[in-house]
Amino acid sequence: MAKKVIYYEDPLHDDFAGNNIEPKPVPDDFPFALRGPFWRVLEFIVYRLIATPLVWLIGKVGFGLKVKNRKALRSLRGTGYFLYGNHTQTMMDAYTPTIALFPRHAHIVTGPAAVSVPGIRRFVQLLGGIPLPGTVKGYRPFLEALHLRIAQKRAVTIYPEAHIWPWYTGIRPFPDGSFAYPVRENVPVVAFVTTFRRRKVFKKLRPCLTVTLSEPFFPDASHSPREAKKQLRDAVYGFMCETAAAPDNYAYYEYIQKDSE
Repeated sequence: MAKKVIYYEDPLHDDFAGNNIEPKPVPDDFPFALRGPFWRVLEFIVYRLIATPLVWLIGKVGFGLKVKNRKALRSLRGTGYFLYGNHTQTMMDAYTPTIALFPRHAHIVTGPAAVSVPGIRRFVQLLGGIPLPGTVKGYRPFLEALHLRIAQKRAVTIYPEAHIWPWYTGIRPFPDGSFAYPVRENVPVVAFVTTFRRRKVFKKLRPCLTVTLSEPFFPDASHSPREAKKQLRDAVYGFMCETAAAPDNYAYYEYIQKDSE
């Protein structure tokens, strides 16, 4: 029996993250990519020397995180790429790419709430956060930041479901808009799915996490950009649905649509 039942209305827009952060629009002059030797040194210290060991410890010890099919990344060592996954964890979704892709440097496209707390905006960026712009004018520097990170042969993670549904075992529908980025950069895409393993001991505790990586998907240059991004979206969505449907994906929480009873 699930530990908790959550009732939802709209699978595209309902959010159950449970934080009280008031998101503020990201200004047009926001530095989406911190540049210069000072920031490179500070990024190395914060991301590599502090955050990476800490999040590895949290993931492995606190959540029993296992990564499947890591070998799929071997062919991508010489290129940057985009990573797409299901959004089921408030804290661990920020850490999973760092653990799963190690030693690759992983960035995450975040909502404005991630950089809305005074005093930690730059720290979030040093950890890999790239916030979505708040205006049309902000998209140019945002896209330049994505291009820079891909050119640096890093990975950029996107959670296309956008909203957090803790411990949800399904895959919510999502549009193909964010798949324009890999088409624009002409780089591959890797999907990943976080599923849940019921503990063999202390079964009432939260489940352990398993992250399964897909083989790379590549934009089809013979298609128009609109067709290519739809093709990537469908390939990623198909892999995610198939992986999440595994019979051993343990339902710690149960989600019920309000009018379905």
